[in-house]
This record gives sequence, C-alpha cells and structure tokens, in this order.
Amino acid sequence: MLPVAILAGGLATRLGKLTEKVPKSLIPIAGEPFLAHQLRLLRRNGIQHVILRVGYLGEMIEGAAGNGSAFGMKIEYSYDGAKLLGTAGAVRGALSRLGDNFFVLYGDSYLPCDYPAVEREFLHSGNPGLMTVFRNDGQWDTSNVEFEDRRILAYSKKNRTPRMKYIDYGLGVFNSAVFERTTESDLADVYSSLLRENQLSGFEARE
Repeated sequence: MLPVAILAGGLATRLGKLTEKVPKSLIPIAGEPFLAHQLRLLRRNGIQHVILRVGYLGEMIEGAAGNGSAFGMKIEYSYDGAKLLGTAGAVRGALSRLGDNFFVLYGDSYLPCDYPAVEREFLHSGNPGLMTVFRNDGQWDTSNVEFEDRRILAYSKKNRTPRMKYIDYGLGVFNSAVFERTTESDLADVYSSLLRENQLSGFEARE
C-alpha cells in the first residue's frame, strides 16, 4: 500500500479552548486520542507507512504516536516550521519522505472507505491525481463536486451549482510531480488545476 501523509499541523482555532494546550489530533474521543482511532483505521486497510506533517504542538503528537510500532506501522514526522504553508505547501514540504505516489488525508478526518480500492483506481487511471467524493446532496455541508460515471466534471468551493450533488470526501492520491511543478498553497487549488488539465480521477466513497 502507498504511504499516507496526514496533515496535522493546523492551529485548530475553531475548537477554542480545547486546543489551547492540546493539538486537535490528540483530543480524546471515546477515551483515546483521535489520532489513535485514525491510525488503527488506516492499519486495518493495509497502510503500513504514515508521514505526519505537524506544526502546532507537534512534539506532543510525536510523543503520543512514537515510531508507530504500537499501531503496527512505521510513522515519520515532518515539521511545518514557523511559517504556515497551507495544505498543499505542507504536502510539498514532506515530499522527500513520501516517494512517487501517496495518499493525503487531513488530521481531523476519519474516513472508513476502501483504501486498497482507491489506490487501485488511482494506479489504473494513469492520472497524477485522484479525489474521493461522497454524495451528500447538501446534507452535512454544501456540495462542491459534480460527479458522474466515475468522472469529476466540476469542482469548486466558491462557484457552486445545482448540479453539484457530491462533496470532496477528504482523501486524495497524488503523484509527487504534481507538487513539484505547482506553487499552489491550498489543496483545493491543486485539485482544480488538475481538473482543468483533465488529469484528475474520481472515486466515490459510500460511507
């Protein structure tokens, strides 16, 4: 299985006092840090190598997860530094540890999808980028993807249309060349650029 980059360097200001002294990844959920649940989910799906891209209180995250042996996987750490780089910038900063192809997952996302199937679709497509989508029909957040017959037809967080029934699920797969050639700081802009170039595949998650 491809390695997974988990973007866990944000300040998590929306959680207020909850994250004044604890990073969002370590907030307890059902008696355990959220990160523990996330890592076990990945391991159940065959993931053996995770690169945690950390920043704010990153030392606490590294102290909690260690080298990954407790989760049956290898965990490495890549620190953002003093300057906030954005989601795409964070990926770019970890490329030396990620190899040619890799998953990208947000540090606050628990996504129970078929990771091996996502990887197979990415490799079969021949495209350098893949976005997972979920049909939410505007129920949980505003839909921002037009998806049909396994193809992403439109994607925008700003210019939404009635034809957008799906939402960006939060799991992507990329070839490293995507980030070597772009200066975008936000993953949404990277996806948009790939779509314009007809180089973005799609995979529908069901849960």
